[in-house]
Amino acid sequence: MLVRSVHPVEWADSLCLPLLVEAISAGFPSPADDHLQNPLNLDEALIPHPGATFLMRVDGDSMKGCGIFSEDLVIVDRSLNPVDGSVIIAVLDGEFMVKRFRQSNGRILLAAENPDYPPIVIQDGSDFHVWGVVTYVVHGLEVG
Repeated sequence: MLVRSVHPVEWADSLCLPLLVEAISAGFPSPADDHLQNPLNLDEALIPHPGATFLMRVDGDSMKGCGIFSEDLVIVDRSLNPVDGSVIIAVLDGEFMVKRFRQSNGRILLAAENPDYPPIVIQDGSDFHVWGVVTYVVHGLEVG
């Protein structure tokens, strides 16, 4: 899965939306509760480090198993250090890509979330670095 475009996060005004106090059930219905909490500031909730955060549009299907699809936007925080299992933006030989970061026994693997794509083993001397850590994915839902 490649990164098609990179956009720095810039806010003219904050986006605040009403937030329902109760969580919405994704299983069996629960009684409705119409009580609203203070508005949720999406800037603060999704982007704790605005100076280090970018939006990137992805292209491809190698990460569909973790819910990242072609045309999705990912929110990427460059101030975070990856840990084993993080979804990252990697740069390998000058190419941006979205992969799962795996580190074991001193070796780094870039794993896809699609069985059609084998993991990429980072070889000594490769031109590789972690560009940022993916913190959120934004994608629309198809309507009937």
